[in-house]
Formats: sequence, C-alpha cells, structure tokens
Amino acid sequence: MRGEPSCPKCGGRVRAPGLFADYWQCDVHGSVYPLQPVVPPSVEAIGVVVHRAKVPVWMPWPLPVGWLFTGVAYAGDDRSGGRATAVACSGPGPLGGMGELLLVAEELGVGLGARYAGLDGPDPGPHLCVDKAPQAKVLAGGRPTPLWHVSGAPDDRAVFAGEARGLWLWAIVWPEQSSLLLYDELVLTDVREAGAEVELLPCGALSPRLLA
Repeated sequence: MRGEPSCPKCGGRVRAPGLFADYWQCDVHGSVYPLQPVVPPSVEAIGVVVHRAKVPVWMPWPLPVGWLFTGVAYAGDDRSGGRATAVACSGPGPLGGMGELLLVAEELGVGLGARYAGLDGPDPGPHLCVDKAPQAKVLAGGRPTPLWHVSGAPDDRAVFAGEARGLWLWAIVWPEQSSLLLYDELVLTDVREAGAEVELLPCGALSPRLLA
C-alpha cells in the first residue's frame, strides 16, 4: 500500500510545493492535485475524505443488497482540499459473480477518473458521444443524471460519465456486464450530506482498483 502522495493521472511520484513551485509537481504532468495514500475502508476513513472534500463523495445509498463499501480516495492536499474523490463498492453482480463499482467526482482536468477508467484523459470529453441518448441514468443527490458510455476503455470494464453539480461524475464497473447496475437508475448520495447514517456503512476489504 502506498504511503506517500502520487500523481492522480499516472500514479507517479510527486514533489511537494517548495521555493520554486506553489503546487505539487509530477515530472510528466506538471502541477497536479496529489492523490493521497489509500487506507483500508472504514467509517473513519470516509469521514476524513468527507471533511476535506470540495466535491461530492458519491456512494450508492442504500447500497445494493449484499454490497459493501470497499474504499475511498481523494486528490488534493490540506491547502486545496479534495478536488477529486473516488468511492469503491463491491457485491453480487446482476448476472452472477462479483461486481465492482467505482464512482469518481472531480473538477475539470484533475485526471483521477480517467486513470481509473484506463484512459489517457484527463477528462472524458473526447471519448463521449453526447449526440446520442445517454446509455445509463443515476439519481445523484436527488436529480436525474444522464451518463454516457465512454469509449476506448479496456475490455475488462464499462465506463460511463456525465455531469453532476457542475462536476464530472464517472461510473466505472468491473466486469463489463455488471454495468446493468446502472440501467436501473441507481440512487447516489453525497456522503457529505448523509449524516449519522454513515455509521451504518457495511465495510469490506480494500478494493485493489483504488491502488491501480
């Protein structure tokens, strides 16, 4: 498990702000909001991210039957706050076997969603065909939110993206056939607004997807 911040776009090492730079620096991507070390899932871990997040912390709530919260991550630092968040969940897939879902909320250009989607990024725009009807819909924070299929991702996953509260919302699902989850208008809650209900969150083992 990584113990130091990394580039949200490539996972490479980053240099902290200093005399010659006001922002964290990646040798490949320049100034970035650093991805903070990922810790095992717990109510306390998501509380830390919620406290620092400047963007939503989206989670299916209530979780689908048999599903568990399997990790949370954020990109940002103490000064900037969290400018991207990622929440992982896993459970029985709609067609059998195990399914995994990763929800990413981020500001334009952060690049965390594209990294988890397996795309060069930083944003889904070039890979979206919004001229067609959306392939999936979720209810995000009480608002119907269309999601479009993102092309060019690896075959082992299905990737969808759209806009919620003026920010990118990515939904990345493994395996690809588990994307059926998103065809039933999954209800997403911003955990920052969930209150004491978060104490009831069922936690599983840390998803390796967050460490990719």
